[in-house]
Amino acid sequence: MDPIESINTKKDSSFAMMLEAQRRGWAIYYMKQSDLFLQNGNAMASMAKLKVIDDTRNWFNIINNSIMPLKELDVVLMRKNPPFDMEYIYTTYLLEYAEQQGALVINKPQSLRDANEKIFTACFTQCTPPTLVTSKAVHIKEFLEQHGDIILKPPDGMGGKSIFRVRKNDPNINVIIETLTGNGSQYAISQQYIPEITQGDKRILLVNGEPVPYALARIPSKGETRGNLAVGGTGKGVELTQRDLWICNQVAPVLREKGLVFVGIDVIGDFMTEINVTSPTCIRELDAIYSLNISGILMDYIDDKLNEVK
Repeated sequence: MDPIESINTKKDSSFAMMLEAQRRGWAIYYMKQSDLFLQNGNAMASMAKLKVIDDTRNWFNIINNSIMPLKELDVVLMRKNPPFDMEYIYTTYLLEYAEQQGALVINKPQSLRDANEKIFTACFTQCTPPTLVTSKAVHIKEFLEQHGDIILKPPDGMGGKSIFRVRKNDPNINVIIETLTGNGSQYAISQQYIPEITQGDKRILLVNGEPVPYALARIPSKGETRGNLAVGGTGKGVELTQRDLWICNQVAPVLREKGLVFVGIDVIGDFMTEINVTSPTCIRELDAIYSLNISGILMDYIDDKLNEVK
């Protein structure tokens, strides 16, 4: 995961998972991406055994530090936030060795590489708004001319970073495209703008393809297009609609097939816009609103998987 000393414990889903694991008497070992290494084909890590405390001022204590093979752990949760860069890809290679050597890795390392959070939605065009992935300005301009009002974003970001709303005759269209595509050297994603964003960008969490029955609708602040909490959006709990459940049913079989156990999909209006597989969040918010224990559902799944191989 990311550095534990810098997390916001009120919002951090990895922290919620650690609290639940600890409640079950499971030992918790913490690693940053840079702590993993490969030695003579063995996936290894420097790791800190932790005690976690649900206290916003002092939320963890290190019990001891050690170096050992990842296969000595029953389960490894990959919870590193984007950006999805080459270091992230290298890390999935190391985790794949750990998986081959006997550790249960969630989510499956190969699928973390395969399922880009923005582009993976192309597997489910029946669920998505019109979408274009290209590095060419001419294609983006044609898409804008066709749809009139679009969203432009990079394929590797998170938290609302570098997301632009562009309408016809926008005087900044050229510089926005140049910035996002690196003057045509990298891909950008265009999606038709969905007006229902004013009602919230819903984060729906799924465990092994089964949706939590409530979502966190992230509602943009006044004058803002993005609902992301990181840029000032407000979270509101909502019950899943029949359309939400239909979308979940469309994606669930593929998630199970790919070993994508803990996933967060983003739904605006009737359309899915992203499938978050790296480090989906919103556990703590939904738990607080609805008295849920989403981490408990995940840990039950992990417990069952581990018992299958015993």
